[in-house]
Amino acid sequence: MANSQLLTAISAFLDYLRIERQLSPHTRDGYGRHLQGMAEQLSELQLTCWSSLTLPHVRGLATRMHKSGLSPRSIATKLSALRSFCDWLIVQGQLSANPARGVSAPKQGRPLPKNLDVDELHQLLAIDESDPLAIRDRAMMELMYSSGLRLAELVSLDLGDIQFTERQVRVLGKGSKERVLPVGRMALDWLTKWLAVRDSVAGAETQALFVSQRQRRISHRSVQLRMAQWGNKQALASHINPHKLRHSFATHMLESSGDLRAVQELLGHADLATTQIYTHLDFQHLANAYDQAHPRAKREKK
Repeated sequence: MANSQLLTAISAFLDYLRIERQLSPHTRDGYGRHLQGMAEQLSELQLTCWSSLTLPHVRGLATRMHKSGLSPRSIATKLSALRSFCDWLIVQGQLSANPARGVSAPKQGRPLPKNLDVDELHQLLAIDESDPLAIRDRAMMELMYSSGLRLAELVSLDLGDIQFTERQVRVLGKGSKERVLPVGRMALDWLTKWLAVRDSVAGAETQALFVSQRQRRISHRSVQLRMAQWGNKQALASHINPHKLRHSFATHMLESSGDLRAVQELLGHADLATTQIYTHLDFQHLANAYDQAHPRAKREKK
């Protein structure tokens, strides 16, 4: 059980979050749960009041959490709550410095982006309906996979950004950096089909390439929902979202070309290190092939 003096301060902090910060009950409950759990552990480390909290105490907490099997993300969340609480304690005159600011959670493994294989993409894009919205959706997905667009780049496209003769699309990426990207034949074909029916959906003054039923530029959320719906309708096992199409484009381009710099340019990454995550995906693919094919890598049959 945590020391009562420690819990009293936590209760006052939660009142501050409710009255002055006006945080939601859910957020306050999270703070309370994290802080009370840490108070119990600090009591076991012989801490009796918050004014005695030191850097070794916080490091001891982080070590305990790590040894108990908590994920780096969970540890980071708890330490963040403790940092905020210590900042409040400083304002209250109970601490002279924040010892939690000198402690960080273990480094989190960078999650690899999910992608679809080529067969799954063919399955997703096998849309042959004549409904204008179905044509629009296939045109959006074909273009995103063809050119590796971000969701924001796709949504912000205007009619004049597609150059059919040159087979290119002009996009405005992060930091307002413009880049011109090639567009594949299938994407151009479906863009042509979409433009043939676009006027039945779009308002007369709308310059947006992709529009919603409300006759205005389609929203980010609408694109996400429509792609998820098509994933279900086309009976794909994995959840479909715009990022997954962009990741699939990058992975397939790298697997085919091996040209990391070219993929960096196409994706609009300012830093090559951002693109290098796809080399890990490519290596996984090669490693799996190696394990299955190399005579000295195969496991012995039982």
